[in-house]
Amino acid sequence: QVQMAESGGGSVQAGGSLKLTCVISGNTWNFPCMGWFRQGAGKDREGVAMFRSSTSHTYYADSVKGRFTISRDRAKNTVTLSMNGLKPEDTGIYYCAAKTPFCEPRPLDPDTITKWGQGTQVTVSS
Repeated sequence: QVQMAESGGGSVQAGGSLKLTCVISGNTWNFPCMGWFRQGAGKDREGVAMFRSSTSHTYYADSVKGRFTISRDRAKNTVTLSMNGLKPEDTGIYYCAAKTPFCEPRPLDPDTITKWGQGTQVTVSS
């Protein structure tokens, strides 16, 4: 059984940076597509970035392109989200997410996610 644990959340001012890490344990080969979603207060959960392990292809929400970078380290069994140029609208709970059997279709659709982490809070102040 796959377990996921997020870390790295916190509070920063607008323009700052944070790095989120998801440590994955268990049969990770079952989940070839992994990444991050977020949910702001009173908002729906939305896809932020996903990573397809077979090709290292990445998917990003338009709102974070050019600011966020997702990466996966197979040796360490981690998925990392590096966030730069943070904005107040990036505030929310960030969830590590895993999807099987494929990233596509709809890699950033929360309804297609197979497993969720517990989440970590990110707060960006203006």
